[in-house]
Amino acid sequence: MLLTYKVGSMFAGIGGTCLGFKQAGADIVWANEMDKNACITYKENFGEDYLKEGNILEVNKTAIPKLDILIGGFPCQAFSIAGYRKGFEDERGNVFFQIIEVLKAQEKVHGQLPKAIMLENVKNLKSHDKGNTYKIIKEALEAFGYTVKSEILNSMEHGNVPQNRERIFIVGFQDAGQAERFEFPDKIPLTNHLNNIIDRNNKLEDKYYYTDASQYYPMLQEAMHSTETTYQLRRVYVRENRRNVAPTLTANMGTGGHNVPLILDYQNNIRKLTPEECLLLQGFPKDFTFPAKMANGPKYKQAGNSVTVPVIKRVATNIIKVLDKEKVMNNIDF
Repeated sequence: MLLTYKVGSMFAGIGGTCLGFKQAGADIVWANEMDKNACITYKENFGEDYLKEGNILEVNKTAIPKLDILIGGFPCQAFSIAGYRKGFEDERGNVFFQIIEVLKAQEKVHGQLPKAIMLENVKNLKSHDKGNTYKIIKEALEAFGYTVKSEILNSMEHGNVPQNRERIFIVGFQDAGQAERFEFPDKIPLTNHLNNIIDRNNKLEDKYYYTDASQYYPMLQEAMHSTETTYQLRRVYVRENRRNVAPTLTANMGTGGHNVPLILDYQNNIRKLTPEECLLLQGFPKDFTFPAKMANGPKYKQAGNSVTVPVIKRVATNIIKVLDKEKVMNNIDF
């Protein structure tokens, strides 16, 4: 890579999108997140230099440094199957327009817009409101001169991570030629299997296990036989993942109950995935850690709210390759 691109990250969460871009060689110079616990985890792993904690509605956007790339996984609940799918009627959907406000501020203060933009959301964003939601987003970005492409990528197909997680990625470039040269990453083989990540050998803390004291234990015991896959408890039945991967991890894992996927260990014990295993199933490295005294509820929520890091890295790498090539072709200094 010929230079380091300055990246700003909106709705940064615990930093999965930031980490993917850092791994691709970019430099994160500004990030924003409003969830208090997510900010604690972010600072634990990235330090405190550039994260601005607080509601994006209240952030001084004119103070954001000049950006080459703007990234963001804006809140998806308003567009997801799991939510009510109110879209822009939901305040979480309305925060998309804060991305537009950041672009306005970049143009006003720095005299130019970020050269590229990457947004991530649930795949149902594309079909929400018969396609009108995506159309509004695309047209809003095009009004700032971006040529926009989008594609749905699955973590187990594009990130070599054993989680069935489909997300839409929206990528835009100020230069139409760059947009034309940009390609989303191809599918790759899944060689990183569940049992590379999940510990089925060792006994963990009691809180992760179902015992015969649970009203669901007989149903779980009857349904769970494989030590190659994951299961989900659906109160009246148990769902086995036939693809031998984890289901889509969600923020609802942090609300307790039966939202955390289950596994059968090699001693026939039934337990929940740990928050740390959930991070690994999002492709975070083992040295990315939660703060020691943080409760499991926020940990699960943060893991489910995050992104799959290797997918982000592959998209980021392709964005940077396009920008680097443009510099070589035109012998310009960004």
